[in-house]
Amino acid sequence: MPCPIDLPAAHPSNLSDLIPDLQRLAHHLTGEKDQAQDLTQETLLRLWRRRARVDEIDNLRAYARTTLRNLYRQSLRNAVPMTELNETHMIIDPPVFAAFALHDLTIAIDHLPPAQATLIRLVAAGETSPQELAERTGLCVGTVMSRLARARAQLRIEMGMSARAPVCSLY
Repeated sequence: MPCPIDLPAAHPSNLSDLIPDLQRLAHHLTGEKDQAQDLTQETLLRLWRRRARVDEIDNLRAYARTTLRNLYRQSLRNAVPMTELNETHMIIDPPVFAAFALHDLTIAIDHLPPAQATLIRLVAAGETSPQELAERTGLCVGTVMSRLARARAQLRIEMGMSARAPVCSLY
């Protein structure tokens, strides 16, 4: 459908003559037919709005192509990245997973020998100083450390974790 505007003889008789060239360029830039059509239409709309100043343009085709490229660049700057969310994009696990993990950890602690379970429960409650643990349990610091190491190793096995998994991920 031709545009009802009067353009000088040096320019295409109407803006519709620019459409095939603009669509090719837009498709080359975007890689998608729908986006290319939208970009072409936006370019033509901008040109139509500036029809009163078209006499000032020496090369309408070049002007239109530059307008299209600028609109494309602007769309890239303004675009919000849209990615499909999957499990690796989760920032925080839903609380139900933490509840399940805590339940499994509690059961695994219950399976430990009583001396190791007592020490692990104290650590889980916030007591992390081997000296304080030794004083509270009446054990030597070395004994506390070795029992905690064995308890953590057993918990990693029970929880299906690797031997190098950080201790903080147990609880």
